[in-house]
Amino acid sequence: MRVITGTARGRRLQTLEGNDVRPTTDRVKEALFSIVQFELEGRRILDLFAGSGQLGVEALSRGADSCVFVDSSKKAIEVVRENLAATGLARKASVLHGDALRYLQTSRDGFDLALLDPPYGTGLLQKALPLLPRLMRKSGVIICETPKGEALPQQVGDFTQSRCYHYGKVTLTVYRVPEEEAENDG
Repeated sequence: MRVITGTARGRRLQTLEGNDVRPTTDRVKEALFSIVQFELEGRRILDLFAGSGQLGVEALSRGADSCVFVDSSKKAIEVVRENLAATGLARKASVLHGDALRYLQTSRDGFDLALLDPPYGTGLLQKALPLLPRLMRKSGVIICETPKGEALPQQVGDFTQSRCYHYGKVTLTVYRVPEEEAENDG
């Protein structure tokens, strides 16, 4: 696993060990960042269910202003911190050990891009999505990684599914506020 491009390009990242670990492949990661390539510079990112933190690290490497990493696993948080130190991006990051749903319920942060890649088959994504819109800017983007065929709601708050991309057994689902609503909100 490595950083694909940006200031930390080519840096190898640590990953978590175990059968439940499923790092995002380089192909899917490249596709994800192609979707938002012009929406990263200077933006605030949320890497929810961070795992190794590779998605947030990639966003920071590509010019995001800051990233909040949230994971309930103590080992995952250690790996995120190691990866941030190895890439020189730690000063742009907040790393939080705790329950993602609790974070969404209590946080006052605001984000431009939310990256959600929870453990598959746990229902965590379906619980997290309705809690997320209040933390998102109207011009923001929510991207979810799921196994192909997993059903997600068409709408969460003001955010509507704008596109789904399929890569083998993985689907990326993109939520945005429809343009006319985002513009009216200022």
